[in-house]
Amino acid sequence: MLLDTSGLLRYQFVQEVGHEEARRVFESSRRKITHNYVLAEVVALANTRNLPRFHVLGLLSDLGRHPSVEIIWVTQTLHEEAVALLEKRLDKTYSLCDAVSFVLMRQFEIRDAFSTDRHFVQEGFVRVLKERVK
Repeated sequence: MLLDTSGLLRYQFVQEVGHEEARRVFESSRRKITHNYVLAEVVALANTRNLPRFHVLGLLSDLGRHPSVEIIWVTQTLHEEAVALLEKRLDKTYSLCDAVSFVLMRQFEIRDAFSTDRHFVQEGFVRVLKERVK
């Protein structure tokens, strides 16, 4: 399962709608990967939602030490592959972070995204969390 920004925030913060579901899904998955662009996006999104910075940084530390989480560091090649994917999807509003996730999911043959983002569904993956209610 690929860990995405929205899923990680839902997992970490009790006040997020669907928190318990996110905890169950996270704990039931044996294989979890994410990448450093997701980690950067977690900090940025948490700031816009006024979530406690201490807990956000704790999440980053916990993920780095978690035995079943692999963090992929984006290389120049991976970054360029993601940009190329964005250039092929001009009709979509994917972020660069999304595109890196899609490329990695295909490379690792991962179907499931720990996310609430509809972009994963648009790209043909399975979103394992319900969309965020606004």
